[in-house]
Amino acid sequence: MIAPGAQSASPPEPQAVVQALTHAAIFLVVAVNPGDANREAVRSFCSDLPALVRAVGFRDTEGNLSCVMGIGSDAWDRLFGEPRPAELHPFREIKAGARHAVATPGDLLFHIRAERMDLCFELAMQIMAQLGKAVAPVDEVHGFRYFDDRDLLGFVDGTENPTAQAAIDAAYVGPEDALFAGGSYVIVQKYLHDMAGWNALSTEAQERIIGRAKLSDIELDDAVKPTSAHNALTVIVEDGKEIKILRENMPFGNVAEKEFGTYFIGYARSPRTIEQMLENMFVGRPPGNYDRLLDFSFAKTGNLFFVPSAAFLDNVGNDAPIAGQMLSDASSVAAPQPAPKRDGSLGIGSLKGDPAS
Repeated sequence: MIAPGAQSASPPEPQAVVQALTHAAIFLVVAVNPGDANREAVRSFCSDLPALVRAVGFRDTEGNLSCVMGIGSDAWDRLFGEPRPAELHPFREIKAGARHAVATPGDLLFHIRAERMDLCFELAMQIMAQLGKAVAPVDEVHGFRYFDDRDLLGFVDGTENPTAQAAIDAAYVGPEDALFAGGSYVIVQKYLHDMAGWNALSTEAQERIIGRAKLSDIELDDAVKPTSAHNALTVIVEDGKEIKILRENMPFGNVAEKEFGTYFIGYARSPRTIEQMLENMFVGRPPGNYDRLLDFSFAKTGNLFFVPSAAFLDNVGNDAPIAGQMLSDASSVAAPQPAPKRDGSLGIGSLKGDPAS
Protein backbone atom coordinates (compact mmCIF):
# COMPACT_ATOMS: atom_id res chain seq x y z
CA MET A 1 0.00 0.00 0.00
CA ILE A 2 1.71 3.13 -1.17
CA ALA A 3 0.65 6.61 -2.18
CA PRO A 4 0.79 7.89 -5.78
CA GLY A 5 4.18 8.26 -7.27
CA ALA A 6 5.66 4.91 -6.25
CA GLN A 7 5.87 1.77 -8.29
CA SER A 8 3.41 -1.07 -7.93
CA ALA A 9 4.31 -4.70 -7.87
CA SER A 10 3.13 -7.49 -10.13
CA PRO A 11 1.48 -10.60 -8.61
CA PRO A 12 1.91 -11.61 -5.94
CA GLU A 13 1.71 -7.94 -5.01
CA PRO A 14 3.30 -7.34 -1.60
CA GLN A 15 2.55 -4.56 0.80
CA ALA A 16 5.07 -1.70 0.77
CA VAL A 17 7.63 -3.31 3.06
CA VAL A 18 10.71 -2.64 0.93
CA GLN A 19 10.70 1.14 0.68
CA ALA A 20 13.00 4.12 0.54
CA LEU A 21 13.94 5.54 3.92
CA THR A 22 11.77 8.41 5.11
CA HIS A 23 12.16 11.22 7.60
CA ALA A 24 9.12 10.32 9.71
CA ALA A 25 7.16 7.28 10.84
CA ILE A 26 4.32 6.31 13.15
CA PHE A 27 4.17 2.84 14.68
CA LEU A 28 0.58 2.17 15.73
CA VAL A 29 -0.42 -1.04 17.54
CA VAL A 30 -4.08 -1.72 18.35
CA ALA A 31 -6.20 -4.52 19.81
CA VAL A 32 -9.33 -5.81 18.08
CA ASN A 33 -12.27 -5.58 20.47
CA PRO A 34 -14.41 -8.69 21.05
CA GLY A 35 -17.59 -9.29 19.08
CA ASP A 36 -18.63 -10.28 15.57
CA ALA A 37 -19.42 -6.70 14.56
CA ASN A 38 -15.89 -5.58 15.44
CA ARG A 39 -14.41 -8.55 13.63
CA GLU A 40 -16.35 -7.71 10.47
CA ALA A 41 -15.44 -4.03 10.73
CA VAL A 42 -11.74 -4.92 10.76
CA ARG A 43 -12.13 -7.38 7.89
CA SER A 44 -13.94 -4.77 5.83
CA PHE A 45 -11.22 -2.24 6.59
CA CYS A 46 -8.51 -4.46 5.10
CA SER A 47 -9.50 -3.66 1.53
CA ASP A 48 -10.24 0.00 2.36
CA LEU A 49 -6.76 0.88 3.61
CA PRO A 50 -5.16 1.45 0.16
CA ALA A 51 -7.80 4.07 -0.65
CA LEU A 52 -7.03 5.91 2.59
CA VAL A 53 -3.33 5.92 1.77
CA ARG A 54 -4.03 7.25 -1.73
CA ALA A 55 -6.36 9.98 -0.46
CA VAL A 56 -3.96 11.27 2.17
CA GLY A 57 -0.87 10.79 0.02
CA PHE A 58 -2.38 12.74 -2.87
CA ARG A 59 -1.95 15.92 -0.82
CA ASP A 60 1.78 15.60 -1.41
CA THR A 61 2.69 13.04 -4.03
CA GLU A 62 6.38 13.54 -3.25
CA GLY A 63 5.81 12.76 0.42
CA ASN A 64 6.26 9.01 -0.19
CA LEU A 65 3.43 8.08 2.17
CA SER A 66 2.99 4.34 2.73
CA CYS A 67 1.41 2.03 5.27
CA VAL A 68 2.06 -1.60 6.10
CA MET A 69 -0.61 -3.55 8.01
CA GLY A 70 0.39 -6.56 10.10
CA ILE A 71 -1.80 -9.08 11.94
CA GLY A 72 -0.89 -10.90 15.15
CA SER A 73 -1.27 -14.63 15.72
CA ASP A 74 -4.40 -14.55 17.90
CA ALA A 75 -6.01 -11.90 15.71
CA TRP A 76 -5.35 -13.99 12.60
CA ASP A 77 -7.38 -16.84 14.07
CA ARG A 78 -10.25 -14.52 14.92
CA LEU A 79 -10.25 -12.64 11.63
CA PHE A 80 -9.31 -15.26 9.05
CA GLY A 81 -8.94 -18.73 10.59
CA GLU A 82 -7.37 -21.41 8.41
CA PRO A 83 -5.12 -21.56 6.53
CA ARG A 84 -2.48 -19.71 8.55
CA PRO A 85 0.96 -18.43 7.59
CA ALA A 86 3.32 -21.30 8.35
CA GLU A 87 5.47 -19.52 10.95
CA LEU A 88 3.00 -17.14 12.58
CA HIS A 89 2.91 -17.43 16.38
CA PRO A 90 2.84 -15.12 19.41
CA PHE A 91 6.02 -13.20 20.21
CA ARG A 92 8.35 -15.39 22.26
CA GLU A 93 9.40 -13.80 25.52
CA ILE A 94 13.03 -14.17 26.61
CA LYS A 95 14.35 -13.86 30.17
CA ALA A 96 18.03 -14.11 31.03
CA GLY A 97 19.35 -12.61 34.22
CA ALA A 98 18.30 -8.97 34.39
CA ARG A 99 17.58 -8.93 30.66
CA HIS A 100 14.01 -9.34 29.49
CA ALA A 101 12.55 -9.32 25.98
CA VAL A 102 8.94 -8.78 26.99
CA ALA A 103 5.87 -9.96 25.09
CA THR A 104 3.09 -7.38 25.06
CA PRO A 105 -0.49 -7.21 23.71
CA GLY A 106 -1.28 -6.17 20.16
CA ASP A 107 -3.48 -7.53 17.34
CA LEU A 108 -2.76 -5.14 14.46
CA LEU A 109 0.29 -3.11 13.49
CA PHE A 110 0.19 -0.08 11.21
CA HIS A 111 3.66 1.01 10.11
CA ILE A 112 3.16 4.43 8.54
CA ARG A 113 6.05 6.16 6.75
CA ALA A 114 6.44 9.47 4.92
CA GLU A 115 8.81 12.35 4.37
CA ARG A 116 6.53 14.53 6.50
CA MET A 117 5.10 13.78 9.93
CA ASP A 118 1.84 15.56 9.10
CA LEU A 119 1.13 12.96 6.40
CA CYS A 120 1.81 10.15 8.87
CA PHE A 121 -0.35 11.81 11.50
CA GLU A 122 -3.26 12.43 9.16
CA LEU A 123 -3.24 8.82 7.96
CA ALA A 124 -3.10 7.51 11.54
CA MET A 125 -6.12 9.68 12.41
CA GLN A 126 -8.06 8.43 9.40
CA ILE A 127 -7.25 4.80 10.20
CA MET A 128 -8.45 5.13 13.78
CA ALA A 129 -11.55 7.07 12.71
CA GLN A 130 -12.54 4.39 10.19
CA LEU A 131 -11.90 1.50 12.58
CA GLY A 132 -13.74 3.36 15.35
CA LYS A 133 -14.93 1.24 18.26
CA ALA A 134 -13.77 -1.97 16.57
CA VAL A 135 -10.28 -1.47 18.01
CA ALA A 136 -8.58 -0.11 21.10
CA PRO A 137 -5.16 1.60 21.00
CA VAL A 138 -2.29 -0.29 22.63
CA ASP A 139 0.82 1.70 21.69
CA GLU A 140 1.72 4.62 19.44
CA VAL A 141 5.26 5.84 18.76
CA HIS A 142 6.28 8.75 16.53
CA GLY A 143 9.71 8.20 15.03
CA PHE A 144 12.04 10.67 13.35
CA ARG A 145 15.20 10.60 11.31
CA TYR A 146 18.17 11.76 13.40
CA PHE A 147 20.98 13.48 11.50
CA ASP A 148 22.81 10.98 9.26
CA ASP A 149 20.60 8.00 10.19
CA ARG A 150 21.96 7.81 13.74
CA ASP A 151 20.22 6.48 16.81
CA LEU A 152 20.08 8.54 19.99
CA LEU A 153 23.14 6.67 21.27
CA GLY A 154 25.12 8.42 18.55
CA PHE A 155 25.79 5.49 16.19
CA VAL A 156 24.61 5.10 12.60
CA ASP A 157 21.70 2.65 12.50
CA GLY A 158 21.17 0.20 9.65
CA THR A 159 24.51 -0.05 7.89
CA GLU A 160 24.07 -3.68 6.84
CA ASN A 161 20.51 -3.44 5.50
CA PRO A 162 20.19 -5.35 2.23
CA THR A 163 19.20 -3.41 -0.88
CA ALA A 164 17.50 -4.02 -4.22
CA GLN A 165 16.85 -7.73 -4.92
CA ALA A 166 18.62 -8.78 -1.74
CA ALA A 167 16.10 -6.76 0.28
CA ILE A 168 13.21 -8.43 -1.53
CA ASP A 169 14.68 -11.87 -0.91
CA ALA A 170 15.22 -11.07 2.77
CA ALA A 171 11.81 -9.53 3.46
CA TYR A 172 9.21 -11.44 1.45
CA VAL A 173 7.93 -14.99 1.83
CA GLY A 174 8.53 -17.09 -1.26
CA PRO A 175 7.58 -20.56 -2.50
CA GLU A 176 8.38 -22.12 0.89
CA ASP A 177 4.86 -21.02 1.95
CA ALA A 178 3.20 -20.55 -1.43
CA LEU A 179 -0.26 -19.63 -0.12
CA PHE A 180 1.27 -16.61 1.63
CA ALA A 181 3.98 -15.67 -0.87
CA GLY A 182 4.47 -11.93 -0.99
CA GLY A 183 3.88 -11.64 2.74
CA SER A 184 6.41 -10.84 5.42
CA TYR A 185 6.97 -11.36 9.13
CA VAL A 186 7.67 -8.32 11.29
CA ILE A 187 8.90 -8.09 14.88
CA VAL A 188 8.66 -4.80 16.76
CA GLN A 189 10.20 -3.76 20.07
CA LYS A 190 10.28 -0.38 21.78
CA TYR A 191 13.62 0.14 23.54
CA LEU A 192 14.33 2.88 26.09
CA HIS A 193 17.92 3.96 26.70
CA ASP A 194 19.77 4.89 29.87
CA MET A 195 21.39 7.93 28.31
CA ALA A 196 23.20 9.04 31.47
CA GLY A 197 24.81 5.63 31.87
CA TRP A 198 25.65 5.39 28.18
CA ASN A 199 27.15 8.87 27.99
CA ALA A 200 29.30 8.13 31.04
CA LEU A 201 31.19 5.56 28.96
CA SER A 202 34.20 6.53 26.90
CA THR A 203 33.78 6.55 23.13
CA GLU A 204 36.12 3.55 22.94
CA ALA A 205 33.95 1.57 25.37
CA GLN A 206 30.82 2.42 23.37
CA GLU A 207 32.51 1.33 20.16
CA ARG A 208 33.44 -2.05 21.65
CA ILE A 209 29.82 -2.59 22.67
CA ILE A 210 28.46 -1.72 19.24
CA GLY A 211 31.33 -3.12 17.17
CA ARG A 212 31.80 -0.01 15.02
CA ALA A 213 33.70 3.28 15.11
CA LYS A 214 31.30 5.97 16.29
CA LEU A 215 32.29 8.74 13.90
CA SER A 216 33.21 6.85 10.73
CA ASP A 217 30.79 3.90 11.16
CA ILE A 218 33.59 1.53 10.10
CA GLU A 219 33.29 -1.95 11.57
CA LEU A 220 35.95 -2.80 14.14
CA ASP A 221 38.52 -5.40 13.18
CA ASP A 222 37.76 -8.86 14.55
CA ALA A 223 41.08 -8.77 16.37
CA VAL A 224 39.83 -5.98 18.65
CA LYS A 225 36.05 -6.45 18.49
CA PRO A 226 34.64 -8.45 21.42
CA THR A 227 32.56 -11.53 20.62
CA SER A 228 29.81 -9.87 22.67
CA ALA A 229 29.68 -6.84 20.34
CA HIS A 230 26.21 -6.06 19.11
CA ASN A 231 27.10 -6.51 15.47
CA ALA A 232 28.83 -9.83 16.19
CA LEU A 233 25.87 -11.39 17.99
CA THR A 234 23.37 -10.33 15.34
CA VAL A 235 25.07 -12.13 12.47
CA ILE A 236 23.03 -15.23 11.60
CA VAL A 237 24.63 -17.80 9.29
CA GLU A 238 22.90 -20.88 7.87
CA ASP A 239 24.66 -23.34 5.59
CA GLY A 240 27.54 -20.93 5.20
CA LYS A 241 25.35 -18.00 4.13
CA GLU A 242 24.46 -14.94 6.19
CA ILE A 243 20.70 -14.53 6.54
CA LYS A 244 19.62 -10.92 6.23
CA ILE A 245 16.62 -9.03 7.57
CA LEU A 246 15.34 -5.55 6.72
CA ARG A 247 15.39 -3.00 9.55
CA GLU A 248 13.39 0.22 9.50
CA ASN A 249 14.27 1.47 13.00
CA MET A 250 13.53 5.00 14.13
CA PRO A 251 14.63 7.07 17.13
CA PHE A 252 11.87 8.55 19.30
CA GLY A 253 11.78 10.51 22.51
CA ASN A 254 10.22 12.93 24.95
CA VAL A 255 12.72 15.38 26.40
CA ALA A 256 10.46 16.57 29.23
CA GLU A 257 9.87 12.98 30.34
CA LYS A 258 13.53 12.07 29.80
CA GLU A 259 12.42 9.31 27.47
CA PHE A 260 14.93 8.43 24.76
CA GLY A 261 14.60 5.34 22.65
CA THR A 262 14.83 3.31 19.48
CA TYR A 263 11.82 1.62 17.91
CA PHE A 264 13.12 -1.60 16.44
CA ILE A 265 11.14 -2.95 13.50
CA GLY A 266 12.56 -5.88 11.55
CA TYR A 267 11.01 -7.53 8.49
CA ALA A 268 11.97 -11.03 7.38
CA ARG A 269 10.71 -13.90 5.26
CA SER A 270 10.97 -16.04 8.42
CA PRO A 271 10.71 -14.86 12.04
CA ARG A 272 13.33 -17.44 13.05
CA THR A 273 16.15 -15.16 11.93
CA ILE A 274 15.15 -12.27 14.21
CA GLU A 275 14.29 -14.65 17.04
CA GLN A 276 17.79 -16.13 16.87
CA MET A 277 19.25 -12.62 16.97
CA LEU A 278 17.27 -11.86 20.10
CA GLU A 279 18.33 -15.13 21.68
CA ASN A 280 21.97 -14.26 20.99
CA MET A 281 21.52 -10.78 22.40
CA PHE A 282 19.59 -11.57 25.56
CA VAL A 283 20.91 -15.03 26.45
CA GLY A 284 24.26 -14.87 24.73
CA ARG A 285 26.31 -16.83 22.21
CA PRO A 286 27.44 -18.90 24.01
CA PRO A 287 25.06 -18.37 26.96
CA GLY A 288 26.38 -15.61 29.19
CA ASN A 289 28.18 -13.82 26.33
CA TYR A 290 25.26 -11.41 25.90
CA ASP A 291 24.93 -8.06 24.14
CA ARG A 292 26.26 -5.41 26.56
CA LEU A 293 24.09 -2.86 24.83
CA LEU A 294 21.26 -4.36 26.88
CA ASP A 295 22.88 -2.96 30.02
CA PHE A 296 21.76 0.44 28.68
CA SER A 297 18.77 -0.38 26.45
CA PHE A 298 15.59 -1.97 27.79
CA ALA A 299 12.77 -3.57 25.78
CA LYS A 300 9.37 -2.24 26.82
CA THR A 301 7.25 -3.95 24.16
CA GLY A 302 7.48 -7.05 21.96
CA ASN A 303 5.21 -8.27 19.15
CA LEU A 304 5.28 -10.52 16.11
CA PHE A 305 2.92 -9.85 13.19
CA PHE A 306 2.40 -11.32 9.75
CA VAL A 307 2.12 -8.83 6.89
CA PRO A 308 -0.04 -10.50 4.22
CA SER A 309 0.31 -9.52 0.60
CA ALA A 310 -1.66 -6.56 -0.73
CA ALA A 311 -3.55 -9.03 -2.92
CA PHE A 312 -4.65 -10.98 0.16
CA LEU A 313 -5.99 -7.85 1.88
CA ASP A 314 -7.79 -6.73 -1.26
CA ASN A 315 -9.67 -10.04 -1.34
CA VAL A 316 -10.88 -10.01 2.25
CA GLY A 317 -14.67 -9.90 2.02
CA ASN A 318 -17.62 -11.11 4.02
CA ASP A 319 -16.48 -14.69 3.62
CA ALA A 320 -13.13 -16.10 4.68
CA PRO A 321 -10.50 -14.96 2.17
CA ILE A 322 -8.92 -17.52 -0.06
CA ALA A 323 -5.24 -17.51 0.86
CA GLY A 324 -3.10 -17.24 -2.17
CA GLN A 325 -5.84 -15.86 -4.39
CA MET A 326 -4.12 -13.68 -6.99
CA LEU A 327 -0.77 -15.17 -5.96
CA SER A 328 -0.42 -16.79 -9.33
CA ASP A 329 3.33 -16.89 -9.22
CA ALA A 330 4.46 -17.76 -5.73
CA SER A 331 8.06 -18.04 -6.74
CA SER A 332 8.63 -14.41 -7.70
CA VAL A 333 7.83 -11.26 -5.82
CA ALA A 334 8.26 -7.89 -7.49
CA ALA A 335 9.75 -5.02 -5.54
CA PRO A 336 7.73 -1.91 -4.82
CA GLN A 337 10.77 0.36 -4.37
CA PRO A 338 14.20 -0.83 -3.23
CA ALA A 339 15.35 0.66 0.04
CA PRO A 340 18.59 2.61 -0.12
CA LYS A 341 21.42 1.48 2.08
CA ARG A 342 21.26 2.73 5.64
CA ASP A 343 24.15 3.05 7.94
CA GLY A 344 24.50 1.73 11.31
CA SER A 345 24.18 0.54 14.78
CA LEU A 346 21.35 -0.08 17.09
CA GLY A 347 19.22 -1.93 14.57
CA ILE A 348 17.79 -3.29 17.76
CA GLY A 349 16.12 -6.64 17.71
CA SER A 350 19.35 -6.71 16.35
CA LEU A 351 19.60 -3.32 17.92
CA LYS A 352 21.83 -2.51 15.06
CA GLY A 353 21.70 -2.28 11.35
CA ASP A 354 21.01 -5.59 9.83
CA PRO A 355 21.31 -9.16 10.85
CA ALA A 356 24.85 -8.27 10.99
CA SER A 357 26.65 -5.08 11.03
